[in-house]
Amino acid sequence: MKSMKHKKAAGERSLLRNATSAGALAAAALGGALVTAAILTAGFARSTISADTFRQLDLFGEVFEQVHQNYVETPEDSKLIKGAIDGMLGGLDPHSSYMDAEDFNRMQEQTRGSFAGLGIQVVMDNEGADKGYVKVVAPIDDTPAQKAGILTNDLITEIDGEKVMGMSIDEAIDKLKGAKGTPVEITVLRDREKPSFKVKLVRDIIRVPAVTQRAEGQFGYIRITNFSEQTQSGVHKAIKALDKDIAGGPKGYVIDLRSNPGGLLDQAVAVSDAFLEGGEIVSTRGRNPKDTLREMGTPGDLAKGKPIIVLINGGSASASEIVAGALQDRNRALLLGTRSFGKGSVQTVIPLQNGLQGALRLTTARYYTPSGRSIQAHGIDPDIAMPVIYPGQDELTERPSEASLPGALDVEEGNDETEPAAAAVEPVKCGYKEDGKTVRDCQLERAIEILADTTAYRSALADASASRADRR
Repeated sequence: MKSMKHKKAAGERSLLRNATSAGALAAAALGGALVTAAILTAGFARSTISADTFRQLDLFGEVFEQVHQNYVETPEDSKLIKGAIDGMLGGLDPHSSYMDAEDFNRMQEQTRGSFAGLGIQVVMDNEGADKGYVKVVAPIDDTPAQKAGILTNDLITEIDGEKVMGMSIDEAIDKLKGAKGTPVEITVLRDREKPSFKVKLVRDIIRVPAVTQRAEGQFGYIRITNFSEQTQSGVHKAIKALDKDIAGGPKGYVIDLRSNPGGLLDQAVAVSDAFLEGGEIVSTRGRNPKDTLREMGTPGDLAKGKPIIVLINGGSASASEIVAGALQDRNRALLLGTRSFGKGSVQTVIPLQNGLQGALRLTTARYYTPSGRSIQAHGIDPDIAMPVIYPGQDELTERPSEASLPGALDVEEGNDETEPAAAAVEPVKCGYKEDGKTVRDCQLERAIEILADTTAYRSALADASASRADRR
């Protein structure tokens, strides 16, 4: 049985490894989640800084003093310092940044996969007569919102008597969240032909499911939306549930990592390990050779060797790419879909003044798949390329990628493992199901077809393995 935790031996390395969503960058870049290493304490390594560098720091101090004393309006010193830090880190790469205390707390909340709030997924409605209101996408099961009868498409017009019109979505979410056990009153508009009504709710701890599962005939479908602290246990529970739901157990699995922006590194390792019989899963290499670290799995495949197809696309990033790359390199699964995002760097999160002044997120290493591939600025090509055009699209939507981000790290010089560009494949036009409303998932349908044909699956797996061996 696989261990439910992946911990390193004491003293092996003074890093607590994890990963975190890139916040606004993740939203803008469709998957810029960061594989990171969080240092618990940090000092100023003066011995590595030259005298000339200290003279440059004196120059910075003089510029700061001139701005502080002589700018046309009285500047806010904290903003000047933050601007200088942002400028310094922004000149390095897209993933190095400074988080203030609020952003740092939000990052920690995201990695826990839980928060104190109401249990509703919301967006800002920016169209039509409802523009400016907060719209409920869906209430989460067994939460205060769901128990109070909040429904999909409900509009929140006021929070504790304050109109949401004019608020940003982040401001509205901050007002909806709060300490467990504290009350909040929202005004809800459900039908424009009827008056709005007030609902008083008490905040509770909300756990956002990172993993869902369902039976697809004789096969198990496991959807992983992110890699939070809940993901490993969620995958274990999903496999157990599918064993019960499908008579005789699943004949194979589809693991859906599409549009999964990443998350915690140890969770990516654990999920990979769940389907592998030990061996290397991922390695990280820093500027110094001594910083190389290999993540190894443990014996025991929870899927018992049954065939696996992993779905990926341009939104599959970071920790998702670690899982996809490990299962692909170890010849444990076929990858189907489109090329992944291509984020192959490692960040270190350094709390500043014990987190009271936020934290520094700094790129410190690259990560590599078991075969030694760096996917930085390239991504992982699927074994079965299958681009899809959905209803309402005239052509394929071009997704941003790591390579398109300003200042992105290049592929490591001298790395011969980088895959060549994939051959162009005609996109599949995916329409509606028989009800005329539900869009078909053609990639999932194709994955099930391949799994159902054992000969086709084994042949495709052998061909993919041989192709990768030829490139190496």
